[in-house]
Amino acid sequence: MNRPDSINGDLGIRVAADTERMPWTPSPSGTVWRKRVHRVGPAESGQVTSVVRYQANAEFPAHDHPEGEEILVLDGVFSDEHGDWPAGTYLLNPEGFRHAPYSRDGCVLFVKLRQFPGRERRHVAVDTDTLAWQSGDRPGVEVRQLYEQPEFTDTMRLERWAEQAAPGLLHYPGGAEFFVLSGSFTDDGGDYQAGTWLRFPAGASHSPATDRGCTLYVKEGGLKYLRAAAPDRE
Repeated sequence: MNRPDSINGDLGIRVAADTERMPWTPSPSGTVWRKRVHRVGPAESGQVTSVVRYQANAEFPAHDHPEGEEILVLDGVFSDEHGDWPAGTYLLNPEGFRHAPYSRDGCVLFVKLRQFPGRERRHVAVDTDTLAWQSGDRPGVEVRQLYEQPEFTDTMRLERWAEQAAPGLLHYPGGAEFFVLSGSFTDDGGDYQAGTWLRFPAGASHSPATDRGCTLYVKEGGLKYLRAAAPDRE
């Protein structure tokens, strides 16, 4: 169960959520819908990880982003006064960033809010489709690096796993998060299709494999910046 003030707020356990099976719930705007897989804190001002859908002509008034914002555009075109951001765009908007987002024709986003403290973080806006896939350090895995900055522990990247890839035992000293963008993979905890979000606690490990290949958003070292909710009690 999730506490009334949190969703998957216990950082000490592994969690997975298939967003394809979750219903859309409305935001206060009435034209933006969301599927929240993680929240700690107040409903509209806590730390949040979610899939977000803008209806056509949906918009938000100009606002700041305390502790930053991360966006991966999954479908459609997301816009603000800084530009138009099509599917495949990765955005990291640090503390101090302000915008008035909207979408003319609608879009779907993977969004993380208030999880990136530090005004010295770089602002990132990149079309990931223009990035070359680089050979990873594991067989069958290629990487597109999205964000890494020496003074912060979190790193974000896309990974592409080839058909029949079995990367071996993967260990996450600082925890990790996955979002399956396409394809699927399995491990001893289950089978994870496109649209699945997973979070691994610090020190976790697993041995994943994929039959038909997959593409993943991967974040490591970010648990340091998350607030934990107390574990649920029966």
